[in-house]
Amino acid sequence: MKKTLFIFLTLTFITGCTFISNTFQFKDKTEKFVEALLDENYEQCVELFAMDHEMANRTNPDSIRASLVNFRNIITKNFGSDLDYTLMKSEKTWSTVKGKRTPPNTTNVLVQFSNKTHFGVLKVLFDDQSKKILNIKTLDVKKTIPSMAGFWLFGIIVICIPIFNIYVIRLIKKSELDRKWLKYISVAFFNVPSITYGAVGGFSYGLLSFQFLLGISFTYMGYLNSAWTFGIPLGGLYWLYKLKALQTHTDNINTKSDLEAIK
Repeated sequence: MKKTLFIFLTLTFITGCTFISNTFQFKDKTEKFVEALLDENYEQCVELFAMDHEMANRTNPDSIRASLVNFRNIITKNFGSDLDYTLMKSEKTWSTVKGKRTPPNTTNVLVQFSNKTHFGVLKVLFDDQSKKILNIKTLDVKKTIPSMAGFWLFGIIVICIPIFNIYVIRLIKKSELDRKWLKYISVAFFNVPSITYGAVGGFSYGLLSFQFLLGISFTYMGYLNSAWTFGIPLGGLYWLYKLKALQTHTDNINTKSDLEAIK
């Protein structure tokens, strides 16, 4: 059993490292492709396609070159030719619905590209074996680059939530309560409902969305997927109230005892 678990964990670790390594290669390949496209170097673009893959067996290189001209016109018309690139995420989707799952041995990669004022998103399907492109398209995204000052300032407020929860956990630890580990869990997990502030979308609200990591979560994957989320610390507030009530009760008993002793 232990040997099987060790093999499983080892394979999982190796697979995860390979996936991360491939992701950064895919981002670099996407940037190289777009730069070649903007320079009208269509031959280099074709070389970056996985032409030997079974999904591209019937693809004519000449038709690819023609579509690349149109693709370049779309990008330059909307964003110009001086672009920056940011990796958003890579993913493999498993689903019983054929149209929703990623083809075997492929990876979907989202790359943000931006000029000085606006940004868009490229969705690129890569062949895991050759590390070449199977499909590339722009998503229907053209948005103004948001100011990130408010986003980071909001993060300072969000960080107060885990500080508060840790403070309550320390109070529980110093108290005379029984089964303290249950109280710790309730403080750490009962952070609901949650409020999200996205760099692009602004505020949103999740009535039954729990934040388990001491009350907050954070994503930073391009402008579109950058967000702070915090849960209302109901567990921490409840036990802070209970501890304060217990302390008040204890103080009243001590005061009463002192008065009786004086009499």
